[in-house]
Amino acid sequence: QVQLVESGGGLVQPGGSLRLSCAASGSIFSINVMEWYRQAPGKERELVAHITNIGVTTYANSVKDRFTISRDNAKNTVYLQMNSLKPEDTAVYYCKIGVVVGTPPRYLEVWGQGTLVTVSS
Repeated sequence: QVQLVESGGGLVQPGGSLRLSCAASGSIFSINVMEWYRQAPGKERELVAHITNIGVTTYANSVKDRFTISRDNAKNTVYLQMNSLKPEDTAVYYCKIGVVVGTPPRYLEVWGQGTLVTVSS
C-alpha cells in the first residue's frame, strides 16, 4: 500500500556532501515521524536522524552539526543533507516513516530499500 523510494547515495570523497531523498507514495492519509537509519558492514542498524510531523528534529551525536534532516509534506518526502562526510559515515542508509493508511485508519511503519553511501578517497 505504501512504497518508499530512496535516491541520492553514491561515492564521495572525505569532506564532501551528499543529499539523500526518500519519497513515499500510495494510499497515505498522513505521515507522522520520518527517520533515517544507517547500517555499516558488520554493525547494527542505528538511528541517524528523526523529524516529527511538526518539524522537530533529533540527531545521533556522531552526525550532529554535519547532517540535516528535512521534509516536504506536500511531496511526502524526507531528505538528509550530509556535509563534511567521513569514512566512518560509509553505510547503507534507510529511511523509515510512520504513516496512517486505510479505512478504518491504521498506523504502519514502512522502510525504504536502502541506498549505499561510500566515503573514500
